[in-house]
Amino acid sequence: MFNLAIFYGLIGLGSLCLGIFAYDQLYGSPLKHPEEGLGVGRSWKDAGEIGETDDSLATLSEIQQVIDLQRRIIHDQMIDYQYPNGRYNISANKLEDLVIERNGNPIRSVVVSTWRSGSTFFGDIFTASPGVFYHFEPLVDFGINKIRGPPLASQALKNLKALFSCDYSSLDRYLERVKNRTYIFRANPPLWAQCQAHPSICYNHKFLSEMCKLFPFQLMKILRPTLHIAQELLADEKLGVRLVFLTRDPRGVFQSRKHRSFCQEGLDCSDPSLLCKDMVSDYNTAVELQKKYPSTFRVLRYEDLSLEPHKEVKKLIEFYGLDFHPNIKKYIDTHTKYDFGDPYTTFRDSKIAPFHWRTELEFEEVEEIQRNCFVPMKHWGYVPALNISHQREFNPVTNYMPHL
Repeated sequence: MFNLAIFYGLIGLGSLCLGIFAYDQLYGSPLKHPEEGLGVGRSWKDAGEIGETDDSLATLSEIQQVIDLQRRIIHDQMIDYQYPNGRYNISANKLEDLVIERNGNPIRSVVVSTWRSGSTFFGDIFTASPGVFYHFEPLVDFGINKIRGPPLASQALKNLKALFSCDYSSLDRYLERVKNRTYIFRANPPLWAQCQAHPSICYNHKFLSEMCKLFPFQLMKILRPTLHIAQELLADEKLGVRLVFLTRDPRGVFQSRKHRSFCQEGLDCSDPSLLCKDMVSDYNTAVELQKKYPSTFRVLRYEDLSLEPHKEVKKLIEFYGLDFHPNIKKYIDTHTKYDFGDPYTTFRDSKIAPFHWRTELEFEEVEEIQRNCFVPMKHWGYVPALNISHQREFNPVTNYMPHL
């Protein structure tokens, strides 16, 4: 009787295993996490076959619809785009060559600067072009702190490389910070357009990863790491970034930072001596990088960009390996002739904007900055003001940057 019970038990166990195996072949493992298995080649709607809840199915369906729509938008916008096709040492000759979703390799452009040094104006020039996914201040969750070395540097670089790979899965802290700072995603026009239409998925890491993978061009603006830290991006051959270091007269920097509430959150944004030490460090690093990476690194002063925007932007376009799209020319024409809007706007008379400090700072304030910044001002080609009369009327920028 006992042996008969064992016999029937074994038959039952075997039947259960056979049933599980058959279910797995048809529908996927019932023990698998519901979000696993959504790799390349599976539609988001297939998630319903592996046990998603109704709410998750709705989210995944919405993501799929948005991604499909954005893919079509990018395709239509890029129809007449002039791809490098061997120019600038970039072989891409069609959209698929530059899209991660299609196993392509995007053109990755970086600008490294610091707060209130003209980087917003710089970045907005390039987002006027189609096909650009803009990583605007990707280290916002690190606060108003300069990253000069350990312990912050390794995590910051890890995050930057994850974003350039369109992998948002480990960036929960960053996404939580961005939720309360909508200007971060607003700076990325195609992303923000979809966020406004589909707010429920805007900060979903799956949506952001898939969205990012559609774009042929990735632009990143980095403010917190010094150039010594940011240079690690140049060393990563897989990323293939081209990096511009944007610097500015420290007197203009501090005039622009003055009365900005966010700058009061840390000494790195409010102490002239810290800025000036960083400017020396950045200069020394820039000298070495121009020797080491002559085709993927360059320096630009904000004043030069502002005084001759068309000339400098054309050089930047060539350096980054992009096309001088008509939208970029239109942006320059409409944003560099008149002052308009609040202190954060990029509508500026570009020939005047860099030099507001000459009339808005007291000479005593200028003297303090010059005392702290005598060495970096000499390095970067900025002329000291001698007195209040001289300050109001002189040209503070030389025509060249020695040794660079």
